[in-house]
Amino acid sequence: MAEIQQALERSPIVTLLGVRQCGKTTLARELAGGTTQFFDLESSMDRQALAAAPERVMGSLRGLVVLDEIQTMPKLLPILRVLADRPGAPARFLLLGSASPDLVRDASESLAGRVAFVYLSGFDTSEIGAEHLQQLWHRGGLPRSFLAPDDAASYAWRQDFIETFLIRDAARFGISLPPEGLRRFWTMLAHLHGGILNAAELGRANSLDQKTATRYVDILTGAFLARRLPPWFLNTGKRLVRAPKIYLRDSGLLHALLGLRQGTEVMSHPRFGMSWESFAMEHVIGMLKAERDAYFWATHGGAELDLLIVRGGQRYGFEFKYADAPATTKSMRMAISSLELKTLFVVHPGSRQFELDRNIIALPLSQLSGSLPK
Repeated sequence: MAEIQQALERSPIVTLLGVRQCGKTTLARELAGGTTQFFDLESSMDRQALAAAPERVMGSLRGLVVLDEIQTMPKLLPILRVLADRPGAPARFLLLGSASPDLVRDASESLAGRVAFVYLSGFDTSEIGAEHLQQLWHRGGLPRSFLAPDDAASYAWRQDFIETFLIRDAARFGISLPPEGLRRFWTMLAHLHGGILNAAELGRANSLDQKTATRYVDILTGAFLARRLPPWFLNTGKRLVRAPKIYLRDSGLLHALLGLRQGTEVMSHPRFGMSWESFAMEHVIGMLKAERDAYFWATHGGAELDLLIVRGGQRYGFEFKYADAPATTKSMRMAISSLELKTLFVVHPGSRQFELDRNIIALPLSQLSGSLPK
């Protein structure tokens, strides 16, 4: 909440972005209090109120104005620019959105110099405590999934979330596949989770051309359901992997698509290591606010680094290992040398932080917030 308040102090318009059901509306209502004007743009009544004369309706408002699901009415963005430029700035606007690329592009173009972007994910370890780490991993960070009374209820809620996206949201985002076809496509991404994205192969497996498969991945990425992690290839001295990796961002949705109902099933699944990798990676990216600066590094010779982030002109590496006492590897040492890393953090689920080697630190996931570079 502090980040949103700081953004509102420096910008007349703030856009809060995140996957559906991650808590954007709840957070906005908590921030707003009882005197704020709140418009839900998926409500026919609120849409109708703004459709005819939006500048007149919003122009009379003072204080904080919240517009939820702003991507459903992009025509409001140029009007917000006019309202933001009024002398004295009588109102500030908080926009909530669950679809990123088009919204960010349109907002950046229409509201240049007037808008700040804040990204919101689900719960993380700093909010729920180290004792609930395994539950958070298995159920994911979406509040209703994590807070469900038991694993069965959590799994059922996640399946309902997936079904709602397939039936209601997909077509609006531009996916023409029928629900069963999109479920198959999404499930295949779950099985490719953590691997190199090959859109041509993904398309062939789903009777789609490469361009269409790429667009569908773009849509799932823009809806904060998938993450396409780009490669770092400024080092031209080695033959480097130049295709992106693909991950599903919420571990609970990944497990639901894989049919894993509870923690014991997650732990016995062949992809559990990749599941832990992305779960921990999302924490690091979120805490470092590195949505646009996260990379992986890999050579065709087999050396690789799970995550690379640049801060203050320094490069920091991250490896994610599901082991209480992780060890160093040849690949880690090659990454430090080739990428000139200041520090390589090996993030693990244990409780102790310790030095593994020069510039290599084993770091518990539960202690990220106090140990990461600023």
